[in-house]
Amino acid sequence: MNDEIRRILEQVRSGEMAVDEALLSLKKAPFADIGYAKVDLHRKVRSGAAEVIYGAGKTPEQIIGILDVMRQSGQKTVLVTRLSPEAAAVISEKHPMTYCASARLGIAGELPEKDGAGKIVVATGGTSDLPVAEEAALTAEAYGNEVIRLYDVGVAGLHRLLSHLDEIMSANVIIAVAGMEGALASVIGGLADCPVIAVPTSVGYGASMGGLSALLSMLNSCASGVSVVNIDNGFGAGFLASRINHMGEKRS
Repeated sequence: MNDEIRRILEQVRSGEMAVDEALLSLKKAPFADIGYAKVDLHRKVRSGAAEVIYGAGKTPEQIIGILDVMRQSGQKTVLVTRLSPEAAAVISEKHPMTYCASARLGIAGELPEKDGAGKIVVATGGTSDLPVAEEAALTAEAYGNEVIRLYDVGVAGLHRLLSHLDEIMSANVIIAVAGMEGALASVIGGLADCPVIAVPTSVGYGASMGGLSALLSMLNSCASGVSVVNIDNGFGAGFLASRINHMGEKRS
């Protein structure tokens, strides 16, 4: 059952909220039409996570308008992905946010308490993969997860990864971010007893074909338990990892 609905029902049971008031809360318009956008106010009720704003292609003023509606409807934390530094500067004047330029991601509002079942590890093949990895890590943190970062642990120097076996073995979910041939995901998949989410990046020389080589390698991983998201989709990996990490406690 969704946390928001559960909260309302608990308040009715305890007498903090009248039945009619609860009914009104559940009957709120499912979206707010502000002309250029229809803001989905029931996304959290339906799926447990509020709508995320995709910043590319939107003006700062449009993003501010969407944020106005979301914040007024009670959303405490709002993610804005693929957000330019220039747009972030304008938006922050109205809606203060934590902004990471390398990840092109902004977090408006307060971060939630960490309530995931375990830890999410984000590992990269190289330093060039950091923008995508940070998008994944910050997304996971914005959804209440503890994140451990293992950066520049690619297979060209396997000892670097093997020096972090404790973190790998104790993770609840692992996000493996890599370009080039994308081998990192298979190696981690062969070491870990938890779900591994592979993120191919567009890092690499000519034959990497903008991340297609890494994508195909990860899709053809011989290690079981490896799933794959789209090229450079750090947000999608962080969101999925959070979903997995909130499904139940890690077995001992």
